[in-house]
Amino acid sequence: MRRTELDPSSSPVAAFGVQLRRSREAKGLSQVRFGRLIGYSDSYLSCIERAERNPTLVLAQRADAALDTGGTLELMYWNISHTALFEGFPEYAQQEAGASVIRIFELGVVPGLLQTHEYAQALEAGAVARGSATRQQADERVAFLLTRQGSVERRPPPLVHAVLDESCVRSAVGGPAVLARQLEHLERLAEQPTFIIQIAPFDLGEGRPFLRPVILLTLRDGTTLGYTETHQRGYLERDIATVTEWDRDYDRLQVEALSQAASLAVIRQARKELSA
Repeated sequence: MRRTELDPSSSPVAAFGVQLRRSREAKGLSQVRFGRLIGYSDSYLSCIERAERNPTLVLAQRADAALDTGGTLELMYWNISHTALFEGFPEYAQQEAGASVIRIFELGVVPGLLQTHEYAQALEAGAVARGSATRQQADERVAFLLTRQGSVERRPPPLVHAVLDESCVRSAVGGPAVLARQLEHLERLAEQPTFIIQIAPFDLGEGRPFLRPVILLTLRDGTTLGYTETHQRGYLERDIATVTEWDRDYDRLQVEALSQAASLAVIRQARKELSA
C-alpha cells in the first residue's frame, strides 16, 4: 500500500496524524496490533494518520496511555478542538509538553502548572459568572489544565522555575480556604528538585522587568521560545532578538526576586494570615 506522507505544519489534524504514526512506529506496532490495544479498527486509525478524520478525545487518551507519550496526543487533540481555549494557547501548550526547562513569570494568579484543581475551578467559575465563558468551556479548560500538569510529570521531568508576583499569593481566589490549600500546594512543589518558586515582592516596584505574564521554554535542542498573552489571545514568540531580550530580563528578575527560602517564608506567612 502506498504510504501517504503528510506535512505536519499544514493543519493541526495533520500534525496529530503524523505524531500518532511516529509514536506508533517507534513502539514497533502495526495499525492492526495498535488498534487491538486501544479498541479501534486499523481502517479508522489509518484515516486518523492520513488526517482524513478528526481524532476524538478518547482515542487521544488511549493512544497516549498505550504509546507512553506523556499526554502529547491529548494536548494535540485540544489544538484541534480548542474553542474553549485562548487563541494561540494550544500551540504554546504543544511546545510546553516537550520543553526541558519552563520559566514562568505570573501576575495576579498562581500559574496553571502550579494550580490545585479547586483553585483552577474557582478561576473558571469566575469566568462563567462574568459571562466570559460557558460552563462547558470552563470544564474543558480545567480538563486541559490537568492534562498539561500531567505532561510535566514525564521522565525525565522538565525543570519548572516560577517567579510569582506577590499578588499571586495575596489574591483570594476561591476564598480563604481554597487559597490556603493552594499555598500549601506551592510549598510542597518547592520541596521537589524539579521546581523552583520565587516571589517578586511588591516593593520591587519599577524594578520588575515584565508588565504582563511571560513564559520561556527551553526545548530539547536548546532552542528557546517565549509566550505571553493579552486579554484577547496568546502569542508564541520565536523571534530570536525578542526572546533573547526576555531571557535577559528573566535572569535579572531571578536575581531581584526573593530567594526560594525567603519566598517560602512569604507564602507561609500569607497562609497563616488566612487563618488568623
